[in-house]
Amino acid sequence: MTHADADRSAAKKLRDIPLSVLDLSPIVQGSDPADSFRKSLDLARHAEKWGFERFWLAEHHGMPSVASSATSVLIGFIAAGTSTIRVGSGGIMLPNHAPLVIAEQFGTLESLYPGRIDLGLGRAPGTDQRTARALRRNQRIGGADFPELLTELREYFRPYSPESDSGIRAIPGEGLSIPIWLLGSSDFSAQLAGMLGLPFAFAGHFSPNYTLPALQTYRHHFRPSEVLEEPYAMVGVSVMAADTDERARYLSTSHFQAFLQIIRDDRKPIQPPVESMDGLWSDFEKFTVQSQLSSSIIGSPETVKQELQALLDATQADELMITTQMYDHADRIRSYEIVADIWKS
Repeated sequence: MTHADADRSAAKKLRDIPLSVLDLSPIVQGSDPADSFRKSLDLARHAEKWGFERFWLAEHHGMPSVASSATSVLIGFIAAGTSTIRVGSGGIMLPNHAPLVIAEQFGTLESLYPGRIDLGLGRAPGTDQRTARALRRNQRIGGADFPELLTELREYFRPYSPESDSGIRAIPGEGLSIPIWLLGSSDFSAQLAGMLGLPFAFAGHFSPNYTLPALQTYRHHFRPSEVLEEPYAMVGVSVMAADTDERARYLSTSHFQAFLQIIRDDRKPIQPPVESMDGLWSDFEKFTVQSQLSSSIIGSPETVKQELQALLDATQADELMITTQMYDHADRIRSYEIVADIWKS
């Protein structure tokens, strides 16, 4: 990279890139999944109005705080209730499913909502090992077969050819142009995405220490393809914005409690915020949670603006995907509104 290239790169501003939303359709204490789905649709409609690029839903299983387990079904619900925003998976955990089933599901979604569906793929189970075995049955738990499954899935989307060796067809699915993204929280999918010339989304919101190494790996291994001529990297970031720093810190305690429950294997719906986490966690738990969530951006509009720009400066991401976990739906909507206002300004 020349000095001129570096100067241009460093000058990238938030307004120059798309922003998107990652949603887990959270279940809060005292609520149920049906309410979570209504709130996810409301958030998607706000995101569409504010100009966010895409609205992705993540596959998790057996978590009392997450309602987006049947991800393909929920994508259809969100797409039906919106009109322009791209809707997709962030992601589908491919080793949990037969590739043919995913091809048919996303072929159906793309046929219903043409030009609006994204297929983001991950290789983790999205749950604990016992539930993973229930999902994957006789399949390997570690995700080592992910490249093989990905190849099979991509074949199903290719136009039909009578000379096809397999004779297996995805209908709907074949011949459809559905963007496939690889998701990752380490360098495995980063390298694979680069070698295949696919867009890459990194889970920076819960794997902050690997963000820059993974992006470097992706860009280093990138090879142009029929999909992309240049690498395209999206970075996930947890943002909890409010009108003041104090209010944002207070609201963020629901997010901290959620990760604390994961550490303890004591999972519950999203809990109300608390005035202080002191007394709720040990010193070791505090260190672990804060390390895991060290990339979270928490604060007032000015604080969030500065830290989002600092993240963009460090990563040179082509897109940022914002995820916000708060107890109260109105507070979550307000957080995204603040981000949208910062972005547009």
